[in-house]
Amino acid sequence: MKLPTLRSGRILRRYQRFLADVELEDGRQVTAHCPNTGSMKSCWEPGAPAQVSFHDNPRRKLHWTLERVDMGAGWIGVHTGRVNAVVAEGIAQGRIAELSGYARIRREAPVQHAGDGPRGRLDLLLTQGARPDAYVEVKNVTLLQGERLCFPDAVTLRGRKHLDLLLDLHRRGFRAVMLFALNRPEGVCFAPAGEVDPNYARRLREVASEGVEVMAVRLEHSEGSVAVGESVSVDLGGGAQ
Repeated sequence: MKLPTLRSGRILRRYQRFLADVELEDGRQVTAHCPNTGSMKSCWEPGAPAQVSFHDNPRRKLHWTLERVDMGAGWIGVHTGRVNAVVAEGIAQGRIAELSGYARIRREAPVQHAGDGPRGRLDLLLTQGARPDAYVEVKNVTLLQGERLCFPDAVTLRGRKHLDLLLDLHRRGFRAVMLFALNRPEGVCFAPAGEVDPNYARRLREVASEGVEVMAVRLEHSEGSVAVGESVSVDLGGGAQ
């Protein structure tokens, strides 16, 4: 996926969850929207190289958006709003073999539990393929712990709700896929961050044991774009419990 024009600088601080101060290469300091609800632990520090995009929409309070940060090994994608489009593009291009063969990809697919269960949305619905329709939930992964990339980086009740939806869909005969998008170059495998959110890690193992498919792929950053790269192994037993 091609990214908007990026301006380089260095991140000075992140605060109030959705704000980041960035010093551009020309010395100007701007406040950028930080589109990331997590803690961003391990993927920023004061002075780290960063890139931002500019948007001239007059209705926006902040015209700059934090896109990615470099902690020394390459770009880390911190704009979580980009990830679903990158993954959808990768699926359409056949870059994820396990999800190839579907003619249609729908974004933000509405889902309801069987019976009177709660409603929700999952990121992608793949249809018109040789295999059963596949619901796919995508999570942006940036937390680096040793040689593993882990999710979540903060407690996520919403993430557990998505796992419950996937399990319900699997029981109803659909393919149900939890896809972790590893949005930085380091790390040799994916593992749940049990020390951050033990309930999420436990639930992920439970739904996987019942048939929800758990996958991980690397997102690869270039000068002006990001794309789906190689599949990465998954270790559901990793992390503190």
